Amino acid sequence: MSETNIRIQNIDRPLRTQLLAVDCASFLCRLRGLTFRKSMPFELGLLLRYDKETRFDTAIHMIGVIFDLAIVWIDSKQEVVDVQLARRWRPFYIPARPAKYVLEIAVQRIADFRVGERVMIESLSIDNEK
Repeated sequence: MSETNIRIQNIDRPLRTQLLAVDCASFLCRLRGLTFRKSMPFELGLLLRYDKETRFDTAIHMIGVIFDLAIVWIDSKQEVVDVQLARRWRPFYIPARPAKYVLEIAVQRIADFRVGERVMIESLSIDNEK
């Protein structure tokens, strides 16, 4: 994956292990997602960002993804609106409520986030990475 430049924190229940994510805001990055990648490291994720909250646009597919994922949908208030286990090669997953962010993480991290919890999505600058 490309550069990890986002830190994700659960404000309501601090994570036991740090979670960093690749910022994925472009259409092509979101379209590719984790397709044809070999694995998802436990400490890393992919954060798909959208311009507005929506259910349809933040739906994901697992075609071409060869491992299961935990998917966390987050709204513009940075509140978790849905969490699902996404099985490899399944065609379609859609959040229960509109979301602005889709966090794709290792399936072992699915219990790190629950619906209703608040998260902090923090951009990391070079100065913060010490």
